Amino acid sequence: MIAILKKEFHSFFASPVGYLVIGLFLVLNALFLWVFENDFNLFDYGFADLTPFFQLVPWIFIFLIPAVTMRSFSDELRLGTLELLLTRPISKVQLVLGKFFGALLLIVLALLPTLVYVYAIDQLGNPQGNYDLGVLIGSYLGLLFLASAYTAIGVFASTLSENQIVAFIIAAFLCFLFFFGFNALADVLNSSFFKNLSLQNHFESISRGVIDSRDLIYFLSLTAFFIGATVFKLEHKIR
Repeated sequence: MIAILKKEFHSFFASPVGYLVIGLFLVLNALFLWVFENDFNLFDYGFADLTPFFQLVPWIFIFLIPAVTMRSFSDELRLGTLELLLTRPISKVQLVLGKFFGALLLIVLALLPTLVYVYAIDQLGNPQGNYDLGVLIGSYLGLLFLASAYTAIGVFASTLSENQIVAFIIAAFLCFLFFFGFNALADVLNSSFFKNLSLQNHFESISRGVIDSRDLIYFLSLTAFFIGATVFKLEHKIR
């Protein structure tokens, strides 16, 4: 699995993909948070608080993460190298986990430079350091769980088509459905069932700085479900 992870991660930087993903993520955040006049602008927000950042990132992730994962298995299927890859002395679970963690590591790498925003709000606060550290840690933890779920969905979507664009669209749609779609359905139908299925609901819960076991179980279960679905799909394809 480690060999697949390293190969997957290095492949992002063997082409412009890794640099584009990190660069685009940071530029979009910087423009919306510090330059453009909009609801996410931290200067317009009026508080030494990164709440707008944590509201913005899920939107960016919906398009960014599928762009990272769309090639995970689509390329293997298109080039006919999947069978060759499966002849290696690794299980299908290890193969899927290797590609999953390789893509997730790139997203984590893109998130790391945003820690400079913590320093920025620390300096902008009056008095300095006037921010809720618990909420900040919970929000970053929520982003990691959200990225994990999106990555699992994206890797699964890449097994559904040899066409990377089709895989991207399917992944973006599923990410949107789980984050915004189920929450909207819950509001319309006044349904706690759809509320509990919503990524947004559990992400916002963790972002309050309170780590609830129900939220952790949800994120881990959703990630494990799509990883399992990916393994099942691969087994079906090679029969």
